[in-house]
Amino acid sequence: MRFGYVIREETVIQGDNYKNGMVQIKAEGERVAKDDPVFRYYSNNEETLVKKIQELDIKIQEAMANETNFFSNDIKLLENQIQEKLVELETLNDIQKIAQYKKDINTRITKKAKVAGELSPAGSYIRKLIEERSNYENTLNSGSQYITAPTSGIVSYRVDGLEEVLTPDSFSSLNTKLLEDLNLKTGEIVAGNEKSGKIVNNFEGYIATSLDTKKAKEAQIGDSVTLRLSNSEEIQAKIAYMVEEENEKLLVFKINAGLELLANYRKITFDIIWWSYKGLKVPNTALISELAKEGSMEEGNDIYFVIRNRAGYTDKIPVKILKQNSSYSIITNYESTELKEKWGYTGEEVKKLNRVVLHDEIMIHPKT
Repeated sequence: MRFGYVIREETVIQGDNYKNGMVQIKAEGERVAKDDPVFRYYSNNEETLVKKIQELDIKIQEAMANETNFFSNDIKLLENQIQEKLVELETLNDIQKIAQYKKDINTRITKKAKVAGELSPAGSYIRKLIEERSNYENTLNSGSQYITAPTSGIVSYRVDGLEEVLTPDSFSSLNTKLLEDLNLKTGEIVAGNEKSGKIVNNFEGYIATSLDTKKAKEAQIGDSVTLRLSNSEEIQAKIAYMVEEENEKLLVFKINAGLELLANYRKITFDIIWWSYKGLKVPNTALISELAKEGSMEEGNDIYFVIRNRAGYTDKIPVKILKQNSSYSIITNYESTELKEKWGYTGEEVKKLNRVVLHDEIMIHPKT
């Protein structure tokens, strides 16, 4: 496992009234568009105003329950929507969804009260209650500071102060010492806060790591790899930046997926899969070679075979080598068109050929 530092394009957002504490409008990890409200700071005397509004809501509901003259289709529709939400709410166990449902229900109850007030005669008890509630609500809203998203992206309240240090614009100043001097704990979740938030680019991110392996030293910008995270999730990546250091190489991998898996972290562990092929693994001693047929596209090159033993009968089967090291090879069968076009096989010859499959018995050091 390797240590990696998560680098993101992040814009911290904070208002002047941060000492008042905040109310989250958008939840952690929720996507927002530019100019969407993200959170607001509490207004002065908010606790008192909220209490008065809640008391009035109870009085309004009681007054409406005793009123029988409301036949508005709008009210009936809102009542049905509220009832549906209440039924659905009983089946939920996701905290964020529950909070959203409660918010929707309260919004519809408020709308229902306002419609009822409009239908009530001027000077009626219900209308007076609703007007009083609106006054408190206006005072509450006018005293709140709303913070909006300066750009689209993912909302996060996990601000660690490194948003201006570990950025895609800082690659030229990156080095192993700088990253180690941050003294970050691997796998530690960045703490949330009640003062500020940030908008994170949800289309691309980066992971920086220092390596001293042969593969890393041979790597080039643009090379594709697979990163396996500590939860076994695999994400595709490309090398976007590298720095040659005295005894190792600093690599920065660019990722375009799995960003939500890294949203809570700044330093992680992961594995690098430099190459991946799907095929059959055989020892090199099971391979034999012959020169390609004269006149074929691969004339002068070797074509490789394995000898399959099935119930005492042997077959020489041409195989394609996908990847090879000093001991083993990853092989697969050729397509019929490849054998004809590249290696000069006729249609009749291809028909007579068998294919090697999993669990076949392959001869080692075969005699040909």
